[in-house]
Amino acid sequence: MRERQDKRGLRRYRNTLFTIGLVAMVTFLAACSNSDGGAKTAGASAAATSGGAAKVQPPAVINYGYIGTNKLNFPGGAEGWGLYKGIIQEELKKYGITEIKPVAFPNGPDQSESLISGRLDFGSLGDTPALLARSTGAKTKAITLNTTDNIGYLIGKKGGPTTIADLKGKTIAIQKGSFMHRYIAGLVKEQNVPDVKFIHMLRPDGEAALARGEVDAMTNSAIFALKQIENGFPLIDDASKHPNLIGGSVTVVSEDYLKKFPDFAKVWNGAREKALKDLQSKPDEYYQFLSQLNGFTPELNKKVTPIEAIKTVNFTDDGVKLLEGTKKFLVDEKLAEKDFDLSQWLLK
Repeated sequence: MRERQDKRGLRRYRNTLFTIGLVAMVTFLAACSNSDGGAKTAGASAAATSGGAAKVQPPAVINYGYIGTNKLNFPGGAEGWGLYKGIIQEELKKYGITEIKPVAFPNGPDQSESLISGRLDFGSLGDTPALLARSTGAKTKAITLNTTDNIGYLIGKKGGPTTIADLKGKTIAIQKGSFMHRYIAGLVKEQNVPDVKFIHMLRPDGEAALARGEVDAMTNSAIFALKQIENGFPLIDDASKHPNLIGGSVTVVSEDYLKKFPDFAKVWNGAREKALKDLQSKPDEYYQFLSQLNGFTPELNKKVTPIEAIKTVNFTDDGVKLLEGTKKFLVDEKLAEKDFDLSQWLLK
């Protein structure tokens, strides 16, 4: 009997030793992981600060949206120039971002949809589509006010309307949700023109429909509108005559991405400022770059999109006033789904 008890005690002792040994081995392996692989992870995703807190390391790849398509796959402005010259890439590399992927979109609403769905991290677009997206609850922050003088043009078909009053009962092709949509909606209301029908068409489709006489007029942006005017299409009106209907452009970033990189706004605007200073020192080269993007002459680009129009100071009082006025119009006209606090959207 005593021999069986001793054997049972020995088995329990051996089991206890095995359990202790197993726990020790797991602890040892975990310690090895933290001291080796953990160090690699820390180097790739977080670094200890002097206070012991972790510094967030952003993902290595960032997806950037812009409006317009071209063979170089860059936008214009300081953003496009910085990407074209590699200035922005060099700045972002300092923070672990090794690749920035530009993605072109035909209009702002399409870009906003991609940002909301998570396919983009941030993007530059017209103020109207950015504000409309935010009004639907899109979790974005505006980090840059790129321009504040986007002019919408109203171009008529040949032999068609030539004055705003002539638009009564006519059909106008617009890009729904764009800054030009805001311009024409405001113009029709301001001039009290009844029975105007708006139909959504992207710019190439609208230009083709206008040339065939299938629509009476269309809205267009500066450089493309000037080309139509050169080709004999009548200019009915443009937003330069209505300062309250001028548009702007902004850069917005998803709140999800800001959680990964809280300092992104400061870093991006710093890189943009460096690119802007560079292009300001090389105006002829910059206008030649724009010519490669849109196929128009450097002279026409200089006339339509002068370097001086690119904002150097972010979110000026006048710029914020323009955004507030645009938002109010969109809300009042029920184009925006709901109102929101602009100051909570702007990340200054």
